Amino acid sequence: MQRCLTLTLARHSKFILRNKFASVRCQQSAAMSGLLINQPQYSWLKELGLSEDNPGVYNGSWGGSGEVVTSYCPANNEPIARVTQATLAEYEETVQKTREAWKMWADIPAPKRGEIVRQIGDALRKKIKVLGSLVSLEMGKIYVEGVGEVQEYVDVCDYAVGLSRMIGGPCLPSERPGHALIEQWNPVGLVGIITAFNFPVAVYGWNNAIALTCGNVCLWKGAPTTPLTSVAVTKIVAEVLEQNNLPGAICSMTCGGADIGTAMAKDERVDLLSFTGSTHVGKMVAMMVQERFGRKLLELGGNNAIIAFEDADLNLVVPSAVFASVGTAGQRCTTTRRLMLHESIHDTVVERIAKAYKQVRIGDPWDPTTLYGPLHTKQAVQQYLAAIEQAKQQGGTLVCGGKVMDRPGNYVEPTIITGLAHNAPIVHTETFVPILYVLKFKTEEEAFAWNNEVQQGLSSSIFTKDMGRVFRWLGPKGSDCGIVNVNIPTSGAEIGGAFGGEKHTGGGRESGSDSWKQYMRRSTCTINYSKDLPLAQGIKFE
Repeated sequence: MQRCLTLTLARHSKFILRNKFASVRCQQSAAMSGLLINQPQYSWLKELGLSEDNPGVYNGSWGGSGEVVTSYCPANNEPIARVTQATLAEYEETVQKTREAWKMWADIPAPKRGEIVRQIGDALRKKIKVLGSLVSLEMGKIYVEGVGEVQEYVDVCDYAVGLSRMIGGPCLPSERPGHALIEQWNPVGLVGIITAFNFPVAVYGWNNAIALTCGNVCLWKGAPTTPLTSVAVTKIVAEVLEQNNLPGAICSMTCGGADIGTAMAKDERVDLLSFTGSTHVGKMVAMMVQERFGRKLLELGGNNAIIAFEDADLNLVVPSAVFASVGTAGQRCTTTRRLMLHESIHDTVVERIAKAYKQVRIGDPWDPTTLYGPLHTKQAVQQYLAAIEQAKQQGGTLVCGGKVMDRPGNYVEPTIITGLAHNAPIVHTETFVPILYVLKFKTEEEAFAWNNEVQQGLSSSIFTKDMGRVFRWLGPKGSDCGIVNVNIPTSGAEIGGAFGGEKHTGGGRESGSDSWKQYMRRSTCTINYSKDLPLAQGIKFE
């Protein structure tokens, strides 16, 4: 999901050592206080407007009187700070204020809305390092990935600024004389945005920047386990709106759990609901939205595969497979979970990848040499162990990894498993942990079929020098995924393309290309500027 990060990023980040955030170490205990925010080495959190207790509702003013939740650092499971979530009554108030704010926002010309989005991007640039540090602290991804995620929001803002002067529909030929036939695009209204823990900034940014440019207002519910990031981002955006004398409710936020998410899915006043999360929850959300004939944009699971053929450049295959399977500790929707190797290169590639796995530097997310951090929660650690046990029971062989690491936090060893059947139940299960299943294939037809036989259809990639094979892969009998790559990993999507997948991945598209159309409604308009009334298809009614 994150844009074009490579393994070399960490190596080129030594400047971080001179950065004031380099002294932050998740392993340090919170002996002086029960909350990390009160420790001197975490004082930078206050630069984001955070405190011990933070309001989890914003609709032009800050509030929150619901359940108080504590955010924890995955690298040591120490508490960071607390957030007070929204009640259903506060959700109701926020929806009303957000819809009222739309009346003003929709009247602002699109290029002027783009100017506000540009300012949001600039405000994020000024806080990119400290906000990236918060993502790393609260989500657990390494620092360069945290900063890269904020950069992705910035890039989408830049993209949306250009889009603000390009949105439009065609002028079509009319079969009737004296008539004009055009397409008119208008904002849908209120866009509800529910995001997941693994990209607590970028996914909101994809939706928020494009939705605002299109003339919509936004209501955000971030993941319950990354509420501080939601609060910090909203404070940055709110300041821009307030400086321009615009209603803060244009970009509202209600922190909460399933009750708030359910309310958004069922609420007819939410004109489009963008949901990023698991396929299981996404299916429930889709049914609730469909029940009211609402619009939905779903970004769900991915059981992504890399296929390496006998002619593949192994110097590309090995680092690609390692990065795509180990990056973000296997917690990207675009993580490579299945590696399909032609039988002629299988043993060689497994040996090289296993060697590379053992060299992956595991540690403090702020250490510039670290490439691999913790899982997000203790529950994820249990899912990791359960998946490994199931793989063994189904005939898998553990090549490396497979253990919980003996250190503070939610650290597990990146794992490679071979010997499983391509249709083994665990291979067809998306487990959001760093486990790579390596499969051996014989023919192109076999490999393409295995890629497509899983329920999800997000990302896929082949490694080959055969141009005929490349175009068969891209064609109607090739990959059935929304992202179809050649000689690059399954992860690392650019913001300029439409991001999303097919089948149980949900079918939604975000970010670039013509994804903006999902945030708008289209009207076909016929204008008669003549004095006659001819009917279409030559019908006479006299």
